[in-house]
Amino acid sequence: MKNRIVILFVLFFSMTSLMAQQKKFVVHTVAFYNFENLFDTINGPNFDEEWLPDGAQNWTGKKYKKKLDNLSRVLAELGTSDVQKESPVLIGGCEIENRGVLEDLVKHPTLVNKGYGIIHFDSPDKRGIDVALLYKKKHFQPLSYKNIPLIIYEGVGDKKDKKDADEDKEENVNVDKTTKRIYTRDQLLVTGLLDGEEVNIIVNHWPSRSGGEKKSSPNREAAGRLNRKIIDSLYAINPNAKIISMGDLNDGSFNKSVKEGVGAKGKRADVKPLGIYNPMQQMAEEGIGTLAYRDAWDLFDIIMVSEPLIRNDYSSWRYWKAGVYNKPFLVQKSGQYKGYPLRNSNGEVGFSDHFPVYIYLIKEGK
Repeated sequence: MKNRIVILFVLFFSMTSLMAQQKKFVVHTVAFYNFENLFDTINGPNFDEEWLPDGAQNWTGKKYKKKLDNLSRVLAELGTSDVQKESPVLIGGCEIENRGVLEDLVKHPTLVNKGYGIIHFDSPDKRGIDVALLYKKKHFQPLSYKNIPLIIYEGVGDKKDKKDADEDKEENVNVDKTTKRIYTRDQLLVTGLLDGEEVNIIVNHWPSRSGGEKKSSPNREAAGRLNRKIIDSLYAINPNAKIISMGDLNDGSFNKSVKEGVGAKGKRADVKPLGIYNPMQQMAEEGIGTLAYRDAWDLFDIIMVSEPLIRNDYSSWRYWKAGVYNKPFLVQKSGQYKGYPLRNSNGEVGFSDHFPVYIYLIKEGK
C-alpha cells in the first residue's frame, strides 16, 4: 500500500511538472534608446545650426536617411530572441529634435508595418532635444499623457575644478539670465492599457554632466526626486500601480539621484510595497555598460519597475528580465574607439553613442 502511494505521488508530481512546463506565456519587450542627435536637415527655432547641410556636421539629406536606416534596424531587432520574435511594444527615446523626425522614423520601410504611434512634447532644452514614447497601436492604448517640467536653478553645486572642466563635454543647458533657471528636458508620463491592462510609463533624459559630475549632480538629484514624486502620485491613486520608469539618466545605479532620489533597490528582496526595483544595478556590478568614456564603461540607460511588477503571480503583467542590446553591428570595429558604441564620427553616420536597453514583460497566456 505504501509503495502504491509513493507511485501515485510520483505520477502526480510528474503530471504537475509537465503541466507547468506546458504553460504558455505572453511576452512583450519594453525598450529605451538614446537616438543621439536625431535631427532633420531643416533649420528650426532651436539651436540646430550644427545639424544643417552647411553646419559643422555637414548634415545632409543623405546622412539623415542613413541615420533613419540605422535606427529603424535597431528598433526592429531590439530585444528579439528565441522567446520574443517581435519588436518592442513600447520604446522610450531621447535626443529627438521634433515630432517630424519621429514621423519619418516610424514610416521607414523597416518599421512602417509595425504600426507605431507617437507621444511627444517639445521640451525647453536649448537644443530642442526631447523625449518621446513610441507604442504599438495594436497592443497599447494611451489613456493620458503629459510632460512634467523639471524646475532647477544654476549655482547649486560646487565650483568646477580642472578635472570637472575636462569632463565638460556639452554646453546645451539654457540658463535664464534673470531667474537662473536651467531649462532641461521634461519627464514624460504616459498611462495606457497594454493588452487591456493599465501600465504607467515615465520617459526620462536627466540633466547632463556639463560642468563636471560633482557640480552637476544636484540637477540630477532633483530629477530623481521629481521622478519619485511622479511614482508616488501614481501609487497614491493605486497602490498596485504597474510603473516603468526608463531613460538616459546621465547617472548610474549607485549615484544619489537613483539610490536616494528615486529610492531604487538593486535586489528584489529589498523592494517593499510602494517601492522601485532597478534590475540594471546588477548588470552595472558585473561591468556591463551602455556607453564608454575614457575607456571606462557606465550604465546610464536604466529601466526601473514598480513593486507590483516583480510579484510572483503571473496572471497579469510581470517583469521577467532585463538586457543591454549590444550586438556586434552596433560596435566600433577599429580605431581609437574600438569596442565603443558605433556613433557618428569622421563624417560617417553611425547609430548612437549609447547601446539600447530593454526588459521583458510576461504573463500567462490563455
